[in-house]
Amino acid sequence: MALSDLPAERHRQVAGLFTDRVRGTTSWDVPSPVADWTARDIVRHLTEWFPGFLASGAGIELRRGPSVDEDPVAAWQVHCDAVQAVLDDPQTAHRKLTNPHTGSLPLATAIDQFYTADVFMHTWDLSRATGQDDRLDPDFCAQLLGPMEQMEEVLRSSGQYGSRVEVPADSDVQTKLVGFIGRDPFWSGP
Repeated sequence: MALSDLPAERHRQVAGLFTDRVRGTTSWDVPSPVADWTARDIVRHLTEWFPGFLASGAGIELRRGPSVDEDPVAAWQVHCDAVQAVLDDPQTAHRKLTNPHTGSLPLATAIDQFYTADVFMHTWDLSRATGQDDRLDPDFCAQLLGPMEQMEEVLRSSGQYGSRVEVPADSDVQTKLVGFIGRDPFWSGP
């Protein structure tokens, strides 16, 4: 299924796939492809960094659920639903998100570029950590990879991405994206 170009719909699709992986997780303490993270830490990352980014940049406070330590499935679902509600709310259509690093962007664009893309990439991490289907939409992989490669030095210096993992030149675009963001595309859990 091709992903939508509309931020609200793309979030619904990307977060829906991540939600499927969250619901399919049977052990939250298994290691993940992200160094020193477990499956639980992937959900923790997504539910903890974005609320502050949204609050400081757009003045929007997301509804919070239980802690990830208490109930990772419910924590994710409450968070995911709250982000979707922001994207679906016609009152936020003309709002901006302002950040010293990104400037001022339409709110939906900022959510799409920074958050939905992060959920998309972390879907691979959670899938791989928990032995679930780790296939990602190849068109969106390509859409993310091209611009990221053009600003590699900035991304690496941000500390948000690990060192690139070299992959064979004839690898598919998902393998190239996973390697670019610092994951070993051939990683498998214990």
